[in-house]
Amino acid sequence: MTRTLRVFRWSADTPERVEDYRVSSGPDTTVLDALVDIQRTQDPTLAFRYACRVGMCGSCAMVVNGRERWACRTRLASLGDGPVSVRPLYHFPLLRDLVVDMAPFVEKLRAVGAALTPRPDAARYDQGSSAAPERQEIDQAIECIGCGMCLSACTIVAHNARFPGPAALNRAFTLELDSRDGGQQARWRVLLSDDALARCHGQGNCTAVCPMGLAPMRSIIRLRQRAPLRLLRR
Repeated sequence: MTRTLRVFRWSADTPERVEDYRVSSGPDTTVLDALVDIQRTQDPTLAFRYACRVGMCGSCAMVVNGRERWACRTRLASLGDGPVSVRPLYHFPLLRDLVVDMAPFVEKLRAVGAALTPRPDAARYDQGSSAAPERQEIDQAIECIGCGMCLSACTIVAHNARFPGPAALNRAFTLELDSRDGGQQARWRVLLSDDALARCHGQGNCTAVCPMGLAPMRSIIRLRQRAPLRLLRR
């Protein structure tokens, strides 16, 4: 079976455009398989990012038929019979074609203090018990691999570049529950600002597109539930 891919193209020296490519497709052919075939046999200038090809790393995240997906997990057969549109993630600077710059994503994580800051009195090698209630709640949110799909799907990011985004707020929630962390005071100064928790409208697009089955919207709600106590401690 032959399928048509309508692929977004852009580079610093060429204008934005969409180019059509026809590829042979079987029942298990993925969008990533098709892009690799196009690059190898039709257009070696086509740029896209991938690594593992087995649905683990998230490098091949892009927007397929209007929805954020991993190209390596998305079979062409699951997308109907018509042309398949492929474009880069939204709300990221473009580098070339389907490749985006992930630096803003990393900066948003850094802005909320996404790295664990050990408390001065925390044991050096304290890993915590997997049976502890805090750990069990953290486990529901900890498997984020940083693919950026939630940020692309977030409508608030489109209007407010200072909004940390779902992944960063989800990470902040896991650290809020981590008894080993000592960076909560500085983190809450960011979370309670006008451009953080208060900006989320609760549409849940982030949860809908997360390929790991996480619920960033739930993490944001849990942070909001804790916010009044933090305000009283100021």
